[in-house]
Amino acid sequence: MANQYTGTNRLADKLEHLLFSYRIVILSLFALATGVLIIFASQLRVDASFSKLIPLKHPYMQTFSKYREEFGDADRVAIALIAKDSNMFSVEFFTTLRQMTDAVFFIPGVDRSQVYSLVTPNVRFTEIVEDGLIGGNVVPSNLKLDEEGFALVRENSIKAGIVGSLVATDFSGALISARLQEFHPNTGERLDYFDVAAELEKIRASAEAESNVNVHIIGFPMLVNEIRDGAVDVVLFFGIAFLITGIFLYLYTRSLRLVLIPLVCSIVAVVWQMGTMTALGYGIDPMSLLVPFLIFAIGVSHGVQMISSLRDKVADGDTPMQAARASFRRLLLPSSVALVSDTIGFLTIALIEVQVIQEIAIAASLGVASIILTNLILLPIVLSYLGEKAVNSGYAIQLENFLKPMWVLVARLARRGPASVVIVMTLVLLVLAYPIATQVKIGDQHAGVPELRPNSVYNVDSAQIISHFDAGLDSISVITETRPEGCTEWEVMQTLNLFEWHMQNVEGVKSVRGMAGVARKVTAGLNEGSLKWQTLSRNNYILAQSVSYVPTTSGLLNSNCSVMPVIIYTTDHKSSTIERIVDAVKAFQETNQSDDIQFLLASGNVGVMAATNEEVKASQFPILGYVFLAVAVLCLVSFRSLAATACIIIPLSIVSVFAYALMAHLQIGLKISTLPVVALGVGIGVDYGIYIYGRVRSYLEQGLSFSEAYARTLTTTGA
Repeated sequence: MANQYTGTNRLADKLEHLLFSYRIVILSLFALATGVLIIFASQLRVDASFSKLIPLKHPYMQTFSKYREEFGDADRVAIALIAKDSNMFSVEFFTTLRQMTDAVFFIPGVDRSQVYSLVTPNVRFTEIVEDGLIGGNVVPSNLKLDEEGFALVRENSIKAGIVGSLVATDFSGALISARLQEFHPNTGERLDYFDVAAELEKIRASAEAESNVNVHIIGFPMLVNEIRDGAVDVVLFFGIAFLITGIFLYLYTRSLRLVLIPLVCSIVAVVWQMGTMTALGYGIDPMSLLVPFLIFAIGVSHGVQMISSLRDKVADGDTPMQAARASFRRLLLPSSVALVSDTIGFLTIALIEVQVIQEIAIAASLGVASIILTNLILLPIVLSYLGEKAVNSGYAIQLENFLKPMWVLVARLARRGPASVVIVMTLVLLVLAYPIATQVKIGDQHAGVPELRPNSVYNVDSAQIISHFDAGLDSISVITETRPEGCTEWEVMQTLNLFEWHMQNVEGVKSVRGMAGVARKVTAGLNEGSLKWQTLSRNNYILAQSVSYVPTTSGLLNSNCSVMPVIIYTTDHKSSTIERIVDAVKAFQETNQSDDIQFLLASGNVGVMAATNEEVKASQFPILGYVFLAVAVLCLVSFRSLAATACIIIPLSIVSVFAYALMAHLQIGLKISTLPVVALGVGIGVDYGIYIYGRVRSYLEQGLSFSEAYARTLTTTGA
């Protein structure tokens, strides 16, 4: 067996000689590189973009991109004003509403043609009177803010059909809806969502301080802004994690130097990762704030293996220099395999064609590459300068003797009888966990934003808007394609009408807004408002007259009426709700196939979520498969043993099943923010299997029995 690794040992010897012969030069290069990257890391910016969350190659998003400019996109904000006395009809409320609408209108990055409010001129009503049709602004420019004027606004709101969308269902408040542009109109640079959020917060603070209203705001800028504000807590948690890790290391080593060295090396790896990201032109997305934690954790775990090996060799009588060199040789192969496995785990998630996930993969891969340099090169070189007193071998022997009874007890599991019991128990747990694991859902499992706490400002605002309005931000637009002037043909419009009725009766749908429904109401209006005329006329001329009153600014048709979006407002964006709605659209399309009209998914924020969920669902198993395959190949190439590969892969596979079962039990959905963690967990988890096997193998090569080798491994790597 010793000859089997001759090539690896020869390479380790050459690298060892090179590194430890030029320690001063290497440390100087590390210091220089760290200084430069600290400067770059200090310039790291938080980079948030709605478009980075979109899987652009998904069929839904191709439809979304095709009609994005014509009908707007999913990047909108909604600002709700709710009167504290639940009555919007007051001079103070309407004054505040007009001021806020004007303020939103002038925020840089807001598409001014897509600002809708009760007081904007693009919100109009139409009605039938004795002399024909009349219409106008819901809130006339000469409106008197008195009881008669408020009664007129209430009546006009009902006529315009905006109760539930721009006016609260109980008339307690009103909504301002605005679309955001992708680029800043003045600078041409990508829109800074944090600037938009800051402007919206100013508007909120001013309105609530000066009037008797509560203001609730939702939209992507507010979401990422709140996540960024939570980064302060992330830094605090990072400090707590650093402190706890330091305490455990001190209890393990009783040497302040042995505590600081691996911690500092891990911090260096994090700095290198952040600095390299900035140097390459990347920022850090609010959704990827977990990556520095992972890099730090991986760095510390690998650093502790080096510390453990060093103390073990010093306890055997080596000097710190000899121990550092021996530890480098001993850990070069398992550490390299483990870190390369981590890197592959990170890189495979880049197969999901969503920009934010691909950036997470790049950031994490750069971090692991930094760890390879800091832990396999910097750490052993620094450790070689320690004195024997700093390594504290006397305490190491005491600790080993103190823990020895426990390790001896655990080592008994390596015998055939106890091992059989453990295997049977594991299989039983696996059988119990597997059915639960298969129930893990794709996407959000709760209303609001699961990344934030239920009592967060954003989730509270979202709940308030949902409770007062039928149409919030959660919507999916189904694009209806037909031939030019299709809205004047009864067969096309009747199919569209049936589709709107079909979707209105799907669980999870709050309201549906489409061309057919509007045309039916106009037809009734043209016939003295009689309900029996609220239908689609088979006469093309009458139908054309009905649809002629619907402007393209309504978002319900294009200029030649060949495209008619149907906007479906949903109760929430839970994965179950999205799946039901998407399935209902597909079922209707399947049973009503026609060359005259096609229903294409999808636009709106729920349409983006539907595409993302399907992308994650399609990618989850291939990604895990690639990770396991890569780890298996690495283990086979490195250890050249099927048994060793099986011993490393099988427990990892079982843990993955347990992880899925836990997610299902805790109602944690598989989505953009959780799939990377699942995939990365495989790469990180394999580290320990590789280290344990590598150490057991080295003891077996020394002639120890398997149980003895396992017991010795537990006292070092196991610790």
